[in-house]
Amino acid sequence: RSVLGDFSLNIASGEKLGIVGPSGAGKTTLLNLLLRFNDLDGGAIEIDGQNIAMVTQASLRSALGMVSQDTALLHRSVRDNIAFGMDDVDDEAVWDAARRAQADSFIADLRDAKGRAGLDAHVGERGVKLSGGQRQRLSIASALVRNAPILLLDEATSALDSQVEAAINENLAELMRGKTVIAIAHRLSTIAHLDRLVVVDDGKIIESGTHEDLLRADGLYADLWARQSGGFLDI
Repeated sequence: RSVLGDFSLNIASGEKLGIVGPSGAGKTTLLNLLLRFNDLDGGAIEIDGQNIAMVTQASLRSALGMVSQDTALLHRSVRDNIAFGMDDVDDEAVWDAARRAQADSFIADLRDAKGRAGLDAHVGERGVKLSGGQRQRLSIASALVRNAPILLLDEATSALDSQVEAAINENLAELMRGKTVIAIAHRLSTIAHLDRLVVVDDGKIIESGTHEDLLRADGLYADLWARQSGGFLDI
């Protein structure tokens, strides 16, 4: 069956857009389509008037920075993972990105079985030697280095504890400045401040507006917000 239907969304250049909705609503599918991990059955996705199906994937992805909740790293060095796909990045830029992603402290302490340390240490298949939060911080560092004009965030801080998340959010705000941002989050507090929020359910947009607009509308978003801000247990 189709995941998305009768779906139309315009995003202005430089707009910070949050996409929310229950699990299975089609949020991550939207990002996969934008990245062309899947192609459309009908309709079109356009960036600056260009159909993304008509350009090379290399050209498309050079314009996109991505931080996802499921960060799979290559069994290469930390340096290679942060600077993946970029040939002109020096160690100074890699360390700067690592510092801004709150990753420099654990990178400095890394040492693999062959004695390679720091940026030279290998992270294991899919980053198995690192925790989920550490893998996510390397993904954020990579997005900082890439500095693409369109930034995609899919649960970008879901694996982080609150203290690290707060520190990284300051740098994410810097990363988002001047960029078009599409952010998905189940934790609504992480995206409530964005320019516009779109609520998706069963593959369709059912609400759209600012955080305050959607609370006043008293629909699905207001219900999700009340559940998260009020807690799950009545005590």
